[in-house]
Amino acid sequence: MLEEVVRSVFGHPGFRAGQGLAAEAVVAGGDAVVVLPTGGGKSLCYQAPAVVLHREGSGTTLVISPLLALMADQVEALTARGVRAASLTSQQDDDEQRAVIDALLAGELALLYVSPERAAAASFRRLLARARIAAIAVDEAHCVSQWGHDFRPEYLRLAELREVPGLRAAPVIALTATATPRVLAEIVGSLRLHAPTAVRGDFARPNLTFAVRHLRGDAARLEATIAACDAHGLRDRVGGGRAIVYTATRKKAEDVAAALKAAGFAATHYHAGRTTLARARAQRGFAGGRTRVLVATSAFGMGIDYGDVRLIVHFGAPGSLEAYYQEAGRAGRDGEPADCLLLFGPGDLLTQRRLASGSGARVDEALAAIERYAREARCRQVMLCAHFTGHDDHVACGRCDACVDPDAVRADVDGDGRDAGDDVARAEAAALPAEVMTTILAAADALHRPVGKTVLARALRGSQAKAVVAAGLRDSPQFGALSERSEAVLAAAIEALVRDGRLVRRGQKFPTVWPAGKPTGDASAGRAARTTGGRRDGGERPARAGRTDLTRELERFRKVWAQRLKWKAYMVMQRRVIGAIDRARPTTLDELARVPGLGPAKLARFGEDILEVVRRHVGF
Repeated sequence: MLEEVVRSVFGHPGFRAGQGLAAEAVVAGGDAVVVLPTGGGKSLCYQAPAVVLHREGSGTTLVISPLLALMADQVEALTARGVRAASLTSQQDDDEQRAVIDALLAGELALLYVSPERAAAASFRRLLARARIAAIAVDEAHCVSQWGHDFRPEYLRLAELREVPGLRAAPVIALTATATPRVLAEIVGSLRLHAPTAVRGDFARPNLTFAVRHLRGDAARLEATIAACDAHGLRDRVGGGRAIVYTATRKKAEDVAAALKAAGFAATHYHAGRTTLARARAQRGFAGGRTRVLVATSAFGMGIDYGDVRLIVHFGAPGSLEAYYQEAGRAGRDGEPADCLLLFGPGDLLTQRRLASGSGARVDEALAAIERYAREARCRQVMLCAHFTGHDDHVACGRCDACVDPDAVRADVDGDGRDAGDDVARAEAAALPAEVMTTILAAADALHRPVGKTVLARALRGSQAKAVVAAGLRDSPQFGALSERSEAVLAAAIEALVRDGRLVRRGQKFPTVWPAGKPTGDASAGRAARTTGGRRDGGERPARAGRTDLTRELERFRKVWAQRLKWKAYMVMQRRVIGAIDRARPTTLDELARVPGLGPAKLARFGEDILEVVRRHVGF
């Protein structure tokens, strides 16, 4: 029955590796512990068994989840699939809570979501004694461990649920995206799991490209962030993809968001210090595509699921590799290529030590791991996988910065983030012949918009970096004209031209440059090219792979319905479903039902409307 539920309710052709093993253990009455990377499909490991157990009359699956927003998203998504699910939270009024409790006691719910605080309350345990509970799922189970990156004391009391009459035999499944072998052992012990079926997924994310840059100051980090966003076309107001920039503090999130807005990006910020309404607006704007870059603290965290996040930037190092991988793993959830960039400086560790609330030994170990990751010139994927699996036999990814150019990584580490305008580079720049400075000025004069000094320097050296290509500099007559000069010296020369007044800065907090005396309106050509679908280098922008007129129409259909129902877009249908519909071009409900990813509830609600969209594009 499990496989049938996966296909008919959740719209998947079958379980991914490991999911089925955990789900079968729960249905059979056994405990399980699941460690799957972000995007690995943890929720299906307990949601599919919950539907099966409810259909069999075994009762409700109790799900302990640490975030209200995560609960709401899960309940909405399940309801959209025709599954009876609810949450019991402090934000509900008395009537709403009473309705949920009545549904629980009547056996109507397949899943009930609660917080760990509620699950630990004596009054709630008395309620559970009156209900029929089929299984218990503990999400974000790493919170039970003091060696985990997000320890929550309330999780330590969850084992007491097994003392409730009627729950002693209920299987428990614990799930997390980030657990080292040490944390995994603590999860099993703290939750009193009995000989659990253990599932540990492959932590490699083949579609993600990891990189680290060693930068000390905010100005250099802003330049790198802007270059990365530009490389993904995120300055455009419309288009596919979005980015999340993580910062260590609320103030930094506000400052970086303001700088990105000043640079022309549709950006906003999200942190726990904002009002509930302000956070909701920021998240809705990001979810709806009105904001393409969200700058956030770790408060924008668990359960975030946007398929088309093409870029994750960590403006500074987080407090642990677990936190880093969980946040970086929010990129490329749709399986398409995405970039994860960590901007690292020695001061980051001091900041994290000041912010840390755990024990000294735990903090020291966590910070040592993130520093090793940042400083070693080894495959980033191998280091991440080894951290979570405890063995080092993974295959190098071939895409990260350490795989592509390990010498450059070592040089960056050795430089330790020193600014390109240090004394040696300045001295060399001062001795450059006049024709070199003339070449730099000519390259600047050809710009369609201000760019960072590093981007301009790389273009002059002939770099094929994404930021250079995105800025249209690869087709500049000066591209590669100064390849014999180092990047540091060219950047120092650009700084000298700024000091001489022949180049000027644009923007307030980040070092972009622009020819002195050139009207800023000359940048309009570049903006026009972007908004009309052209590339910044004047050529046609190639269509994104798989994007046809039908794809675009289905994406518009999805967006309209999501706004109408106040759902996230993926709840209507995921991008992979849109691609499958485009390939299959179904014209009947029977044909549409064979498209993977659409269950009966979605077919009943949207089927005829989807077919109408398809028919308009295939000539029926």
